[in-house]
Amino acid sequence: MRINDQIILQDWEMTESFSRASGPGGQNVNKVSTAVELRFEAERSPNLPDPVKARLKRLAGRRWTQDGALVLRVEETRSQARNREIARARLTELIRTALERPKPRIPTRPTLASKRRRLESKAHRAEIKSMRTPPGQD
Repeated sequence: MRINDQIILQDWEMTESFSRASGPGGQNVNKVSTAVELRFEAERSPNLPDPVKARLKRLAGRRWTQDGALVLRVEETRSQARNREIARARLTELIRTALERPKPRIPTRPTLASKRRRLESKAHRAEIKSMRTPPGQD
């Protein structure tokens, strides 16, 4: 499966298993295994660089297993072939997103005007709260 010009995933890196899906489908849903579970062995993949694997792991979240595989389950349509296409498209999109290096954050300092506004609002709140005390108590 081709991700971009540099990255091509081999067949052994992905396994697909099929099971019965929930949801609409009438009698078809009880008979035919249309749900697709695509398992991509990302940690063992020689085609993905380590930084991309790390970003992919962060993007995957709960879909990342302890043995370093990415598991995508699709049961959106009644067609097994269409579910396979959707699962492969999601995997491709996830890897493409992980390929993009995030822009480093450039820390900025608060402006003088924002500091003044913050201090003025603090002083205003303090004055409101000091007015709540009953008269004569200091």
